[in-house]
Amino acid sequence: MRASIPRFLAILGCFALAPAMAAQTPGSFCRTARQASGGAARGGQVAAKGNHGWNSADMDTSVSPCVNFFQYANGGWLKKNPIPPAYSSWGVSEVMENENQQVLRNILERAAAGRNAAQGSVDQKIGDFYASCMNTSAIEAEGAKPLAPEFSRIAAIHSLAGLEAEAARLQSLGVDVLFSFRSGQDDKHSSEMIAVASQGGLGLPDRDYYTKTDAHSVKLREQYREHVTRMFELLGDAPAAAEKEAATVMAIETKLAQVSMTQLEQRDPNAVYHKMELRQLQALTPDFAWNSYLTELGFPKIDTVNVQQPKFFAGLGANLKAIPLADWKAYLRWHLVDSAAPALSSKFVNENFHFYGQTLMGAKQLQPRWKRCVRSTDWHLGFALGRKYVAEKFPPEAKARAHKMVEDLIAALREDIKTLPWMGPETKQAALAKLSHLMIKVGYPDKWRTYSAYHVTRGPNVENVFHGAEYEFHRELAKIGKPVDRTEWDMTPPTVNAYYDPTMNEIVFPAGILQPPYFDMKADDAINYGSMGATIGHEMTHGFDDEGRQYDAQGNLKNWWTASDLKNFKERAECVANQFDGYIAIDNLHENGHLELGESIADLGGLVIAYNAFRTTAEAKSGKKIDGFTPNQRFFLSYARSWEEQTRPATIRFRLNVDPHPLEIYRTNGPVANMPQFAGAFGCREGQPEARPKAKICRIW
Repeated sequence: MRASIPRFLAILGCFALAPAMAAQTPGSFCRTARQASGGAARGGQVAAKGNHGWNSADMDTSVSPCVNFFQYANGGWLKKNPIPPAYSSWGVSEVMENENQQVLRNILERAAAGRNAAQGSVDQKIGDFYASCMNTSAIEAEGAKPLAPEFSRIAAIHSLAGLEAEAARLQSLGVDVLFSFRSGQDDKHSSEMIAVASQGGLGLPDRDYYTKTDAHSVKLREQYREHVTRMFELLGDAPAAAEKEAATVMAIETKLAQVSMTQLEQRDPNAVYHKMELRQLQALTPDFAWNSYLTELGFPKIDTVNVQQPKFFAGLGANLKAIPLADWKAYLRWHLVDSAAPALSSKFVNENFHFYGQTLMGAKQLQPRWKRCVRSTDWHLGFALGRKYVAEKFPPEAKARAHKMVEDLIAALREDIKTLPWMGPETKQAALAKLSHLMIKVGYPDKWRTYSAYHVTRGPNVENVFHGAEYEFHRELAKIGKPVDRTEWDMTPPTVNAYYDPTMNEIVFPAGILQPPYFDMKADDAINYGSMGATIGHEMTHGFDDEGRQYDAQGNLKNWWTASDLKNFKERAECVANQFDGYIAIDNLHENGHLELGESIADLGGLVIAYNAFRTTAEAKSGKKIDGFTPNQRFFLSYARSWEEQTRPATIRFRLNVDPHPLEIYRTNGPVANMPQFAGAFGCREGQPEARPKAKICRIW
């Protein structure tokens, strides 16, 4: 359920794809800003006088809420707030991300200005990292020189053993070559940490980019090959040689893609669980010396590995010997410069952005340097920086109120489970046991990470980046064979997102998302339950979606369903998948209801649970109107406003390939169309787009 975020997304602005693409977001709400940069005005987010969190001017009342609720609730704001040039999407989460970034910038600039911080202190590390990143004159003067030692190592490879050793070294520096190797919880023994080997080694976001034959995909592959060529030329290679090397890279990556699993296939946790002794893995890949590889990593005693995609490793093993060593060297050179490009001089940064930011994602211009450096600092030192952020932005009373809301939502889900008509008593008992074991994390960790082994200087920025990746890589591998640390967080405190982790059976809400307008201490209950309440409910429901329901109360991959109840669940889940299959995302391309099934189940369940919890409040019972809207209407309007976002066509196509989250318009309209309570609140007639006929209403939790 955990995989690494593609490097280019991490640099451009953590896309928070879950579960297949986000190490920190197994079952994420996907609230993080997309490719955030620039500083567009907040427009439309100012609350009406005396009423926090709502502005009726953001609506488009020319549209019926029963026909397109997303447009009705958000159309005015969307019209006033076009996507800024440096963004591929723009909405409420990007607004929050920008505000958080400004807070972090102030913290970092103060730390960078203070040159007398004690060596190894939080201020020294975050200040020096940020100062190094902002030192453009030094970065421009260095060009690609900091990579020279690694290029020399690659050039010196003269055997398959040398190739494997260099791959191990590059992986430790955060360079995605050949495959991914990390630690993870044993899905069937969740108290234990084991080694995990998974497919990887691609420069494009997913295997489908190499295998699809439509005109758009063919053109994008050609644009990628041209980009690789230009990057080799920037390293000083002659045009003809660079073009040949790019073709070689494309050929190797295509072979890796052809033996990779699809995003949909990886949604089945049993399909990516293949626990092997090292000798079994060695037999699977006879030409890869695993003992030598592990020794190179510094962990020679690893003897058990979850090989998530055996077919991939068998294919990789065959290709290692079949592909000439010179071709593999070109492949390693490419991935090294590709990984390092955002931390190098402007010619590398600009070319990297030209393909990944503009061509792939549709952004029009590069984000300001300070924003890229803030994000990079958060990526590498996020819990040190987050400690400072929390002190400024998240008071204890906010944590207490958020925790209380979580408890209210848990109570609502508990009552929901007890009254489910389609689930028998045996499965209900197991579901309630799982809910009772749910761990809640709000705001920030109880135990802060120290980064003591991470050496940070004001030297070359790319060296700090590599050292940070190396620190994190070895910190993760050091967990293997040790008990699981259930206090650890996968998201940093400033992150505008939330997640559920099935192997931990926990829900996590960083301080970054517990800010207005998602969560406003001064707002009425309808606003908070419609936005943050639905977010909380979403994460809880992930424990009972098509993937999460396969894990028990302790986080073990284990069936706890009776056959008849499982049949009932799958029938209801298929209703949701079919609903989303019918939505058109762009041109003639539909949403992928089965890829998005977990998120769609969580959206629907989360909204139902939040509504039920809201109905217990005094505000809901009063029926008192505010700004002309009833409490129920304001609840649903707040939910719609939380998905206030518009997205560039290129990013929509990207998301259809790799993102298990539907587009925001359907994350709004899809759930409400299944809720008679919504139809009642806005007077919708059965059969209107936002009031599905009773026979077609989807309801699970």
